Amino acid sequence: MLHTKLNHIESTQQYQELLSSGKKIAVVCGRMGPMCIPVYDVMDSLKTKYPDVEFMDMEFDAPVAAETIRRLPETRSFQGLPFTVYFRDGKVAAATSSIQNKQQVKEILDAKLK
Repeated sequence: MLHTKLNHIESTQQYQELLSSGKKIAVVCGRMGPMCIPVYDVMDSLKTKYPDVEFMDMEFDAPVAAETIRRLPETRSFQGLPFTVYFRDGKVAAATSSIQNKQQVKEILDAKLK
């Protein structure tokens, strides 16, 4: 399990339930490394500013990631960690890879999940 302040997605069933809920979701799929930790921190810092968005993490090397996030057409060409995927109404609204700063994340949230 990742040691972040975000809620964790630990199973494919949990992932499917989140998507079917119709909630706005931002999932950071990564490891506890230098490219991922800043993104987890950015997401945690934005939780109060975007109360209608579920900010989640997922361990990149866990089976759930291989069965879900890493299989998405939007992430197939990604090279860098973390994979960050934004969902709206159960569908991918945006996806990014590698480190993102707070301004970049806010721009995606405002453009794709508002």
